[in-house]
Amino acid sequence: MFDRQARRRLAAAAAGLALALTGGVTAPAVAAPGAAAAVPASDWLHVQGNQIVDEAGNPVWLTGTNWFGFNASERVFHGLWSGNITEITRSMANRGINIVRVPISTQLLLEWKAGTFGTVNVNTYANPELAGKNSLQIFDFWLQLCEQYGIKVMLDVHSAEADNSGHIHPVWYKGAITPELFYQGWEWVTSRYKANDTIVAMDIKNEPHGTPNDTARAKWDGSTDIDNWKHTAETAAKRILAINPNVLVLVEGQEIYPREGETWSSPNTDPDLSPNYYYNWWGGNLRGVRDHPINLGANQDQLVYSPHDYGPLVFNQPWFDKPFDKDSLTNDVWRPNWLYLHEDGTAPLLIGEWGGRLGQDERQDRWMTALRDLIVEHRLHQTFWVLNPNSGDTGGLLLDDWKTWDEEKYALLKPALWQHGGKFVGLDHQVPLGGAGSTTGISVSQVFGSADTVAPSVPGQPAATNVTATGLTLTWAASTDNVGVTSYDVLRNGTVVATISGTSHSVTGLTAATAYTFSVRARDAAGNVSAASAARSVTTGTGGGSSGDQGCSAAYKTVSSWSGGFQAEVTVRNTGTVGGTGWVVNWTYPSGTTVGSLWNGVQGTPAVTVRNAAHNGALAPGASTSFGLIGSGSAGAPALSCTLS
Repeated sequence: MFDRQARRRLAAAAAGLALALTGGVTAPAVAAPGAAAAVPASDWLHVQGNQIVDEAGNPVWLTGTNWFGFNASERVFHGLWSGNITEITRSMANRGINIVRVPISTQLLLEWKAGTFGTVNVNTYANPELAGKNSLQIFDFWLQLCEQYGIKVMLDVHSAEADNSGHIHPVWYKGAITPELFYQGWEWVTSRYKANDTIVAMDIKNEPHGTPNDTARAKWDGSTDIDNWKHTAETAAKRILAINPNVLVLVEGQEIYPREGETWSSPNTDPDLSPNYYYNWWGGNLRGVRDHPINLGANQDQLVYSPHDYGPLVFNQPWFDKPFDKDSLTNDVWRPNWLYLHEDGTAPLLIGEWGGRLGQDERQDRWMTALRDLIVEHRLHQTFWVLNPNSGDTGGLLLDDWKTWDEEKYALLKPALWQHGGKFVGLDHQVPLGGAGSTTGISVSQVFGSADTVAPSVPGQPAATNVTATGLTLTWAASTDNVGVTSYDVLRNGTVVATISGTSHSVTGLTAATAYTFSVRARDAAGNVSAASAARSVTTGTGGGSSGDQGCSAAYKTVSSWSGGFQAEVTVRNTGTVGGTGWVVNWTYPSGTTVGSLWNGVQGTPAVTVRNAAHNGALAPGASTSFGLIGSGSAGAPALSCTLS
């Protein structure tokens, strides 16, 4: 059998031939009309930029759900006490679930390695096919079902110990489970299934978290400390890929990351009063990748980052206490914590957990719809939380009988499942999703072997906003396609400068007082490219000014509010082309509103005048800093002015 590199060299050679025959337009391999499409020898996946592709270079979309239980004390899927494993698996495939994330524990892996098996909670009347099987044999039986129905599998070490609440522990080691045993558990399971391309991904550890006040907590930096999640994830990934270089490895974030000017030794008294850290969901903070990216060397093309995100019914985060929509969540939460990795082309994203109950809180429904729309817009990979109806804070896709689907929740999820020509798409090249004879699903080969030659429609003329001396934001109306648009090329003065999946792009690195022409064109999964849109001509600002959009901008954000008071944050940015040594921000609050305390700045009078502190006055072009305050009175956002010196 060819190894991964050999197959990719052949794919690259085929792509080169296609390039020569198509006059320079690179496209995924697509069969000519009436010809048989080349089918990869296996279903292993790898990374190209911010996409996950198959061995032929075709972009795929991982869209699935979670099914927990193997991580818990039962050491087997929950629900087998009443539901049938075959029926549940078949129903997932027929409903468009092309990958299932399976939480496990390091303790379970070590027990399997040692051949130690306890009694499993399985109703053999409902599951006669599982009679006499131990937990590992049940897992292997289920893998065969997944292969039969065209479903792929992702393993997720959810906790150190086999414990229904084990995920609450913030790190990957606990009690007898040492960091080395954590690595060894991954090595054992990788070795056991290295030839089985039903398991295509390994999520190294679920939701590392904790704050500096916690006895144990996960941090992200350049050290080799025992609690450094970045180092641990990198080490585990390298040990996994040394055994199977074809499997995807997923790295989640953690809970907090130090703000600019702070370190992991900075105090953490109260995040509302002394915000020395950026907070996010457990596993959802990937800000550290900017400073300390995961480095897998020759196997970097197997790396996927995997944040988690939830709504207010799981925890009422500060951003849910003010009016919010998809745009504000993107700008305030998703982009700074993880979406930037996709937008910058650093790596693909797979939202490993998202979901919740519907119809109980309007904000919850609004959040879930907004995140679903973001996933669809950018074709972010995702595994919805959760299949299980016994998830206390989210509920499940299945109702309590483990047979009936929650149709309202499924209707919300369905647009975020990979579909082509009215059918769900699996990740297997030979088996359609749903199995042989499926009427609801097709295989990935059927998508890329369909000889799609129809180019997308021409995108709308881009609009330019937020124009400064060094950058601007482009937005445009989406294209349509007979199958589906996968990405857009952004052209500057006729040259492609970015390829993205959404309909907006932040352009940086421009020269002041310079005229530019921008246009966009659309691509589909078969590599068909639309004509370029109508062009938009833009001249950048002069830069070096002292206020507003010339050299300095200031953005005010209410972080939280309560009766009679509020917390706010102001971000100051150098939008010019030369560095500054100091800044001043001014505003006037309405009568009765005052500043009580302030950090990272120095307040003057009259009205409100905030000057830089000694440590944050110097701002290079494009750089930013922030200061915070506690106020009394109305929490409304005032109009700001900003000067840079």
